[in-house]
Parts: sequence; C-alpha cells; structure tokens
Amino acid sequence: MSNGEPVKLRALLGDYPNTRALKQGELRSARLAFDFAEVKTPSHAFKRVVRDLEFDVAELAIATYLMAKAHGKPLVLLPVVVRGKFQHESIVCRADKPLAPADLAGCRVGIRSHSVTTVTWVRGILQNDYGLDLDRVHWVTFEDPHVAEVRDPAGFERAAAGKDPMAMLVAGELDAAVLTGANLKDPRVRPVIADPDAAAKTWYQRYGTVPINHMVVMRESLLKSSPWLAEEVFRLLADSRKAAGPSKDGLDPFSLGVEAARKSLALIVKYSAQQGLIPRPYDVNELFNDQARGLRV
Repeated sequence: MSNGEPVKLRALLGDYPNTRALKQGELRSARLAFDFAEVKTPSHAFKRVVRDLEFDVAELAIATYLMAKAHGKPLVLLPVVVRGKFQHESIVCRADKPLAPADLAGCRVGIRSHSVTTVTWVRGILQNDYGLDLDRVHWVTFEDPHVAEVRDPAGFERAAAGKDPMAMLVAGELDAAVLTGANLKDPRVRPVIADPDAAAKTWYQRYGTVPINHMVVMRESLLKSSPWLAEEVFRLLADSRKAAGPSKDGLDPFSLGVEAARKSLALIVKYSAQQGLIPRPYDVNELFNDQARGLRV
C-alpha cells in the first residue's frame, strides 16, 4: 500500500457461488483491490498461471499445483478450495456400447491431458477402487499439460490437431472418454461407472471427503515483500464462502483451512504420485508454507 491506496492484485477467479460476493464487489478491503481477468473459463488460463506467473492471485487446479511445486514454480498454495466435485460421472462410453470399469483394459480412452485434475481423480478412482491396471488402457490425449516441463508418458497417443474427444467417441474412434459439462448429459453417452451418484456416495462414506478440483495460489515474490496479503486474501475468500451459505446436501465442496482439505489433498497426492505426475507423495503439510498453514477460519 502506498499513500493510503490499496494494493491492486491481478487476479484469476471463476464465477461460483462461493466467489460471487467477492467478485461482485459486495466484499471489499481497505488494504487491497482485485483486478479480475476477464476469463470466462479459468482453466483455459492455467498455463498463464504456472508458465508466465501472470497473476498475483489465481484459481488453479490442484494437480497442476502439485506438478508446479515439483518443478519449482514460485507459487504459494492457500488453503482455500474454490471448486470441488465427485468425479464418478466423468468417464463415459457410448450409450449403445456400454462398458464397465473392468472392460477398459485394452480400450482407447480419450483424456484432455494426462495431467489435468479431473483425469487424475478418475484414473485414481479406477485404479484404487475398481482395480483397473492403468497401463493396460490406451490413453489418447488432446493437449499439452499446463506445466511446460511435463510431458505425456511413453505409450500415450496424441490425437491429431483439431480432433475432439466427444466427436471421436461418438464416431467409434474412442471406446470411452473423460468429459465434463454438457457432454455428460448427451443421450449418446452413458457413465462407465454404473449409477455414479450412488457410487459417489459410497466413495464419500469410505473416504470422508469431496474431491478437490481447484484451490487458490499466490505469487511467492509478492508474499515475500508483503506477507500480510495472504491473510487478507484468505479472509476475503472465506467471507465470500460464508456469504454463499451452506450447501444443499450438507457436504462442503468449498472447504477452508488445511485440516478441512487434508483428506482430499492426501488422496490427490497419492493418485498423482501413482500416476507419475510428481516424483514422490508429498505430506499434506509440505504443500503449504508456514504462513499458509496457519490460515484458518
């Protein structure tokens, strides 16, 4: 802050119930102000977060953060979950050619990238809960990982430029695909995991957590020069989360604080290590610096 003016932070943050109050200006700080990037889909800007360090504060997929950490990117993770969801519905096959998880061995399965968080969760669930040998699946990717140093594993196929996983699935060029959004409701596809809602409830009963998709990071250099910013950003995000009210089903996909996120983080670290995305399974406490670990509601 200089001459009483708030510090302006370049920020990347999606439009969600838990971010609405902050992004619409209902919550303000006398000490800082956000300059929100006009990005409709934050995931499309994640390369800018980890490659260009373009943002002071940014939403970032948790698997991408783990790989960024492994490659020494100067980012600090805050214990703020801005997106979380169960992923059992995300892997689909053609409706007229149903498959079960065990049937995927030997199949061609399309994935946006081998390193995106949704794919990491899906592959981890298939391996750890359904016994699928991931090495027996022929994985087809469509784009580069967010972190520049990460490469597709040996044996993965890159789809031709311009190809689309949904179109390839419908055409029979893929046996299954990990998809999101409206594609999951297309009548031409069906979930590979039967009754994914029931499967997700069973998974929650076993693990006691909601899978984390996106958390919040800040530039390390900014916090070295102005360490107070971490606490103020956390406070504003926490207040925005509270303004959204409780979730309808009683589960919290927008957890705050290290302990609230610990179970989910431990799982995504385990899955990421199993899949070779990170060199070793980090302890959850390693994911945060001393300051961030102390942030709590």
